[in-house]
Amino acid sequence: MTRRWKQSPPGAHWGEFGDDDQRGRMNLVTPAKVLEGIAEVRTGRTFCLSLPLDVPGGTTLNPRRQPPQRFAVLRDGKSAGQQGFCWSYASEDADLTDVVNDDVVLMSLQYSTQWDSLAHVGAHFDADGDGIAEAVFYNGYRAGRDIRPGIENEQATNAFARFPDPQADALGIEHLAEHGVQGRGVMVDLAHHVGRVRTAVGYDQLMRILETDKVEIEAGDMVCLHTGFADTLLAMNRAPDLTRLHETGSGLDGWDQKLLNWIVDTRLACLLADNPAVELVVPKLTTPFPMRRPRLPLHEHCLVKNGIHLGELWYLTELAAWLRANDRNRFLLTAPPLRLPGAVGSPATPIATV
Repeated sequence: MTRRWKQSPPGAHWGEFGDDDQRGRMNLVTPAKVLEGIAEVRTGRTFCLSLPLDVPGGTTLNPRRQPPQRFAVLRDGKSAGQQGFCWSYASEDADLTDVVNDDVVLMSLQYSTQWDSLAHVGAHFDADGDGIAEAVFYNGYRAGRDIRPGIENEQATNAFARFPDPQADALGIEHLAEHGVQGRGVMVDLAHHVGRVRTAVGYDQLMRILETDKVEIEAGDMVCLHTGFADTLLAMNRAPDLTRLHETGSGLDGWDQKLLNWIVDTRLACLLADNPAVELVVPKLTTPFPMRRPRLPLHEHCLVKNGIHLGELWYLTELAAWLRANDRNRFLLTAPPLRLPGAVGSPATPIATV
């Protein structure tokens, strides 16, 4: 098979796990790494690292992502509520005692606690070496060919139906699900050191935090960043105050090249955070910038260039507090996404076991 690219972006490691790889640095979560995670279990206590999937609430935090809507499954053209508190098999056979409820959910897959697949973000780059930038993803997979958007249906009245049938023929979230997400998690408690204020944490500050807390990150570790953002959001009870949220919580400085180099050189498997983007999103610039650039440089660096999955809006506060109280920072992390072929993201209900 002909290689999909003649040149890769600066700082990229396309082909590191083979030219056709679709799992990226999660390949470093080997059976031995799973055993390292299991070895961190001492008490058997578990922590749910997911927000309720109807949080944040509304579309204030992200107007492009819709909250879940649930509907009852119809039987014989009627919902359970129309037949009583639930559907009864006695309607088919008076001697049957079963009563049943079924429901359907319609939601944005990245509305709440979520995984970004490697098909979530691409970049314009001249992978063919012909002077023309193409829209490419990790390992040179192409927009329009390997990752196909839905075609807009202007007649649709439902926001969910306007762009039907998108499909990631490559890099979809099912590749992460099939690999399995279980191994050693490592907590970095940014909130303890910088507070719940808007702070872009760069390489130097992060190194001081790791040294102070005696945090060691090794190849294949799944790194969690606790900022307190999700805890603040949860306390708003599904009515997010955007002004306050924009002032809340830290994130990685995606413009710090030393930090980006460290992420790759450490060979961590993935980056997970309780904030909306892992990195601190910089508002749109109102003054001219001297060169073309990404809006989300850490996303480009991780997802596009190096195949590092990102997790966002995880709930880490209770786990971070327990680990600190017990002088620990490692744990067993189990966090599979939905095995939904072609999806570019997925809700998650991660579990930490200590």
